Amino acid sequence: MSAEKLPANIQKPKHSRSMGRETHSPAGKSKRSAKPQDRQAAHANRRGKRETVYLGMFKAKILVLGPCESGKTVISNFLSDATETSGGEYHPTQGVRILEFECNGIEISPGKTANCEVELWDCSGNHKFSTCWAAFQKETNGVLIIYNPDQANHDKELETWYTQFVQGQGLKDSQCILFAHRRPSAADMTRNTTTLGTVQSDLCTNKPGRRTRSGQR
Repeated sequence: MSAEKLPANIQKPKHSRSMGRETHSPAGKSKRSAKPQDRQAAHANRRGKRETVYLGMFKAKILVLGPCESGKTVISNFLSDATETSGGEYHPTQGVRILEFECNGIEISPGKTANCEVELWDCSGNHKFSTCWAAFQKETNGVLIIYNPDQANHDKELETWYTQFVQGQGLKDSQCILFAHRRPSAADMTRNTTTLGTVQSDLCTNKPGRRTRSGQR
C-alpha cells in the first residue's frame, strides 16, 4: 500500500520522547498536559505517603502508690499483663516488686513512633517502708496513685502520697494518674478529691473475653 501524500501546508507532527508529557494540536504546536493544580496534588500525595519515623527505644519508670489494700498489685498485674493471681486472699506487698515490660508503637508526635521499656514499681502502702521512699523516687517518670473510695481512711492519705511523690519530685499533674479502684457508681465521678483526673476501675469483674484477676493488694 502506497502512503498518501499530505498537502504541502500540513506537516507531520513530530513524536515526543517525553512519554506523554506533550500533546500536539492540529497545527503541530505542543503544550503541557499537566496543570499546575495536578502537579500540586501529586506532590501532596507523595508527602502523604511518607513512612513513619522510628525514634528508637526509650525507658520509663512508673511508681504505683497508695494506701494498703487499695488494689495496687491487681492494677500492676493488669498493666504489665502479669499472670500472678491472689485467689481472693490479701497478701501485702513487702517493700516493692518491680515488673518490666515493653510498649511498642507509641506515637510521640504525628509520623513519629517509639518503643518503651517500662519499669512498673508496685510499692507497699505501709508507711513502715517510708525509709525506702527516697530510693523509690529516683529517676521517676510517672506516678499512679490508687485508692479505694469505699475505705473511709483512704481519702485522707491521698494528700500524703501526692505531696511526697508528685510535688516533692517536681512532677507535673500530667505525669500522675489517680485511680479509684472499686465498683463504679454514678456518684463516684462527682467526688472531689484532688485536681488530678480520676479513672474508675473495676478490674476484678468477670467479663467475657477478658482474663479475670481477683483480690486486691
